[in-house]
Amino acid sequence: MSDTPQTDYDAILFVSFGGPEGREDVIPFLENVLRGRNVPRERMLEVAEHYYHFGGVSPINQQVRDLMAAVREELPRHNIDLPIYWGNRNWHPLLPETLTQMRDDGVQRALAFFVSAYSSYSGCRQYRENIRDAREQVGDGVPEVDKVRMFYNHPDFIAANTDCLTAALDRIPAERRDSVRVAFTAHSIPDSMARGCDYVRQLQETARLTAEACGVDASRWGLVYQSRSGRPQDPWLEPDIVDHLQALREQGVEDAVVAPIGFLSDHMEVLYDLDDEAAQASQEVGLNMVRAATVGTHPRFVTMICKLFAERLFDNVPRESIGQFGPNWDVCPVDCCLPPARPAGRPASRG
Repeated sequence: MSDTPQTDYDAILFVSFGGPEGREDVIPFLENVLRGRNVPRERMLEVAEHYYHFGGVSPINQQVRDLMAAVREELPRHNIDLPIYWGNRNWHPLLPETLTQMRDDGVQRALAFFVSAYSSYSGCRQYRENIRDAREQVGDGVPEVDKVRMFYNHPDFIAANTDCLTAALDRIPAERRDSVRVAFTAHSIPDSMARGCDYVRQLQETARLTAEACGVDASRWGLVYQSRSGRPQDPWLEPDIVDHLQALREQGVEDAVVAPIGFLSDHMEVLYDLDDEAAQASQEVGLNMVRAATVGTHPRFVTMICKLFAERLFDNVPRESIGQFGPNWDVCPVDCCLPPARPAGRPASRG
């Protein structure tokens, strides 16, 4: 690999959803998330209770700090010496604040990593729209921002998920391990949003590759969804994780591993929707549920992030991928990941 960059990027930008860091932050945070959406205040207060359940602190911000620290330590091994900045879509540090700081520091062009693995409106296009709006708000001298590609089929991402699933499977009694079922989970999105992107196809590929690496045949795993929101009459991706777990128990299944491959860290949706709601539902029907870890700061995941930067910075760095599809594009097509046909209630992600 050449030590001389082939591009003129002079900074790295991590972009995340953001989350409250105290009880007093919860309502202003949710008002940011829901701004411009026709969501009843009662619904917002209902979601706020999820955060109050954890003292008003979403773990996502600290998880992003930890990930950036791990990446910062790994970057020199890939001959990368660039400062790392961090901007959130919905809570401090907000993107306009970060881009202002970058401008003041003399940054002219940044390479962004979205804390999101799959293509969808809320997982990619909306991030790009938020960056566009923040750049317009900052105005003259604001840095250009490009993004690295989506990485659902990167071999290091699959390896990290494989390690997480293997560790969870090892917690099932050995004599029952051959009959355990695996439920790969991701955030549900409206059907109208799913039709305009590759979200489901990419999730299915990540799940398949991970299951095969763990020796779990196709009859023993399924892709299910969680954290549905929006109007009850609007169709969203199904089946729901709780319904799925209950159905497994009705079929006589004793053990289920829930693997949240749609999420990169153990933030609010994983802690509340899986470790609380899904775990309680499993206990009520007598199903032994084990939850696999998210990739978090797994060394292979950290290495992958650095490789994504390196392939944009240097000549002769391979664009790695495995499975049925090649590496995703660097520059998103104009018509990819279009928004849903109607407002869906609130974004398909929480911190």
